Amino acid sequence: MNNTPLLYRVEAHDPAGHRLKVTLTIADPDPQGQQVSLPAWIPGSYLIRDFSRQIESFTARDAQRTRSVSKVDNHTWHIAPCTGTLTIQYVVYAWDLSVRGAHVDQTHAFFNGTSVFLRVHGQESLPCTVELAPPKGINGWRVYTSLPPAPGRAATGRDGFGRYLAPDYDALIDHPVEMGTGLSVRFSAHGAPHEMVFTDAPADIDLARIAADVQRICEAQIAFFEPRTKRAPFLDSANRYVFMTQVTPSGYGGLEHRASTALMAARKDLPVRGQAQMTDGYRTFLGLVSHEYFHTWHVKRIKPQAFVPYDLTRENLTRLLWVFEGFTSYYDDLFLVRAGVIDEAAYLRLLSKTITQVHATPGRLKQSVAESSFDAWTRYYKQDENSPNALVSYYTKGSLVALGLDLLIRRESEGRKSLDDVMHLLWRRYGRDFYQGRPAGVAEDAMAELILDATGVDTKRFLSRYVDGCADVPLDDLLPLAGFALEWKTAAQPSLGARLRKAGEGVQIAAVLEGSSAHRAGLSALDTIMAIDGLRVDSPAMVEAAVERSRAGATLTFHVFRNDILHVFEVRLLGNTHREAIVHRQP
Repeated sequence: MNNTPLLYRVEAHDPAGHRLKVTLTIADPDPQGQQVSLPAWIPGSYLIRDFSRQIESFTARDAQRTRSVSKVDNHTWHIAPCTGTLTIQYVVYAWDLSVRGAHVDQTHAFFNGTSVFLRVHGQESLPCTVELAPPKGINGWRVYTSLPPAPGRAATGRDGFGRYLAPDYDALIDHPVEMGTGLSVRFSAHGAPHEMVFTDAPADIDLARIAADVQRICEAQIAFFEPRTKRAPFLDSANRYVFMTQVTPSGYGGLEHRASTALMAARKDLPVRGQAQMTDGYRTFLGLVSHEYFHTWHVKRIKPQAFVPYDLTRENLTRLLWVFEGFTSYYDDLFLVRAGVIDEAAYLRLLSKTITQVHATPGRLKQSVAESSFDAWTRYYKQDENSPNALVSYYTKGSLVALGLDLLIRRESEGRKSLDDVMHLLWRRYGRDFYQGRPAGVAEDAMAELILDATGVDTKRFLSRYVDGCADVPLDDLLPLAGFALEWKTAAQPSLGARLRKAGEGVQIAAVLEGSSAHRAGLSALDTIMAIDGLRVDSPAMVEAAVERSRAGATLTFHVFRNDILHVFEVRLLGNTHREAIVHRQP
């Protein structure tokens, strides 16, 4: 096999039909017949996605004629032996407005490589050239990606269309691409170029304010991991970092990559010019940015051993997502404070909200965060109406485990060590040289020993109770040691204990919490509430108001439709067992 790079050409050839046309040229195909495949999932989103189902047409030919193609499995094609260069052309349907897929219309094209680039079996280590072509008949589009341009001054034009080069297939699929007319802004963080692009953003979005706030977050995190050199890790594989944000009416989410991140944000959450206050929505957006940027070190380079290397044909199981997502969820809001973007009071409100959220989930007493990590593929990413009663989030409870560890380490070391020291050891041992030929990964049972090495504190008992077990992290005891207090506030009104959503002319129950008033009365998820005590209700607020006007022990008559059959339930309201956590600094 020679070392001629694989060549991929991508064109948004039918934006109105949401289609990408991809041409793959293989200079030296397998003489026994070439196999190619598309990943079954995308790293960072732990669910089999079957991206190959969106390939509409698939043809292959060599210099002489079209070659026969057969499907080997759900994700793999076999092309018959051919003579000379093999050219494969296929069309990808791209109408998934999310951070993990591909989305194309007349205004933009966004795609992850896992949705678009076929893996050439046996040639995964070859360099990959990508030619991005502008859409025909549409002007004004620009390209935004962290893929390095191919060598040569003329590789890409001023609008970014042209040729890019990835060192291998693993890198190729780890640099998403945004093309379109989005609004963009650039800044530098400790000398590293960064760019932000917002698709479908309001025209008066305050890009300067966003860039200034995000710059502070990025600089704080770079200095945290590399206090001496302040060198961003992605500079070894890219010439900049790119934040790609799809702006939607109510979207939220993010997916990390080695030198970029794909984000979704609600339009109302982004500040506009002249808006100086820090809204809850904007704070949420900055927390998301902080979370995904932290993954540049922690997940994209420091990895579980089960992810080294990724096997994109099947589930990659690990019990350590509480470390990789939970620790990141702890540090994301913490870095908003460290960067000076929010103050301590705002941080304590965010922490209080997380504690309240975790304690309101009955499933936390049934599933450990280690089990939640392992079951992510079949349970956390496939949630249903009973999930609050059966599952715990390795994100939110994982962040409380991280907080508990931080407080415990500070106490046992008399303030000399903290969770920061654990992160620094993880970075030195597993992350710093990851893309420089020294792949490694954190073993499933390594955390207790790692924490001991980094801090001198034995946390085996803590991890056994709060990671492998289902006990609540004892923040009531640990927070006062750091000068904070945790108080619990219980609402005076009774509670229905159901999660509600608007549905047609009524209110549908989305989930019923175990042991609640709704559960004991027999109400179920997917029931549609039409009336309470003979009065029609048509919004969740009306149901909540009817409950709040009552006292504990009162009985309300619910008229509901279940499978189009009218049922009547007498709901005896229990006292409100929901507790709100309030963390504050001790006087």
